[in-house]
Amino acid sequence: MKILISADMEGATGVTWPADVLPGTPEWERCRPMFTSDVNAAVLGFFDGGADQVLINEAHWSMRNLLLEQLDERAEMITGRHKTLSIVEGVQHGDVDGVAFIGYHTGAGTEGVLAHTYLPNSLTGVWLNGVRASEGLLNAHVVAEYGVPVVLVTGDDLACEDALGYAPESRKVAVKDYVSRYAAVCRTPKRTASEIRAAAKDAAALAVRHEPVEAGPFTVELEFDAEHLAGAATVVPGVDRSGERRVAYTSERMYEGIRTFKAVTTIVSAAVEEQYG
Repeated sequence: MKILISADMEGATGVTWPADVLPGTPEWERCRPMFTSDVNAAVLGFFDGGADQVLINEAHWSMRNLLLEQLDERAEMITGRHKTLSIVEGVQHGDVDGVAFIGYHTGAGTEGVLAHTYLPNSLTGVWLNGVRASEGLLNAHVVAEYGVPVVLVTGDDLACEDALGYAPESRKVAVKDYVSRYAAVCRTPKRTASEIRAAAKDAAALAVRHEPVEAGPFTVELEFDAEHLAGAATVVPGVDRSGERRVAYTSERMYEGIRTFKAVTTIVSAAVEEQYG
């Protein structure tokens, strides 16, 4: 049994505001061990549940946040940016039996601690075939195309509710409860580590590869907070305006869909001006 852990930081234990997740800040340095604790608890739980391999893919910002030296020695980790499938890199090789989304969060334009979709701001909403989409929903469709189920999700309580829509059978652990975008009722790392480890042990039983799911075509619509960002996004072939601040595109497979999404968000982030957005 091989498990892939996609590890994001906004939904980690103790994280509540931007400096907690911005590389280089004192707050980020303080939160890195708590983020690592969440991930390592999942690693330990999956091995408790019978996993033979656990591969961690760093999914946050620079993708160089986890403390390798604090992880269980049986685990391996992909660290660094510019990967074929970005935050679910590793699922495409045909040897993964289950995926865990650790430290996940809700999508742009919704309630949730540090809610966003890929871009920390500028992007105010994403819809997949008319349904408001988080990073979890988008990437659940990606991994489904490889026949891999999402078996565990951790984050705030609203991220766990969001996961009911894309991975209803998965185990879920809320490490904090939403108060506002920048505030939460947080559990201690010792408590969340225990809960994540227990959930991961149970989740291992769900890690059973199935036939690839072909659910396309997928229409993705994005809404921005400024008109010029929609214009910038149309540089990507196949991406067209669907409104004054909106663009949309359609892909037959989510593999292409998520890669187009990444291209759009990369171009749009480069078009944001410091003061006026």
